[in-house]
Amino acid sequence: MKKVFTSILLIAVLSLFAFLIAAPIVNDTVSKKTAEELVNLPLPNHTELMESIHKSGKLVGNGNGMQYFGAILIKSSLSLEELTEYYGSFAEHDWECVVEKQEDARIAVIEHGDLAFQTEMKGDDYYIVYSWGTNPTIFHEFDIRGH
Repeated sequence: MKKVFTSILLIAVLSLFAFLIAAPIVNDTVSKKTAEELVNLPLPNHTELMESIHKSGKLVGNGNGMQYFGAILIKSSLSLEELTEYYGSFAEHDWECVVEKQEDARIAVIEHGDLAFQTEMKGDDYYIVYSWGTNPTIFHEFDIRGH
């Protein structure tokens, strides 16, 4: 009986350990996929893709919870309104394909932690297009970055 209990306890501990290791990997994959979906959108005319970026964790707001952020930096001669209309046609929700003016490397929408583009921006024709991803699995509960 003692051997059975020890085996069950060992399996439980190993399972928890596996979730703790797998959770950040799974969650980073979700944020990377969110960025890749933006990269795969067709670019509007007179627009160039500069780079993409992604991050998982508690990124904005208070309390606990995982958030999945993906973004692209574009350079475009189109106006903010034109880009918002263009990318809005791809969005199913209001948290997808959000377009904002990007004046420096730092991503202002991220409140917790630093996230910045690598591209050196010269001029006022840079924009960020970002989306918040979702993860319907239980892995968000086991990722310390969300707490």
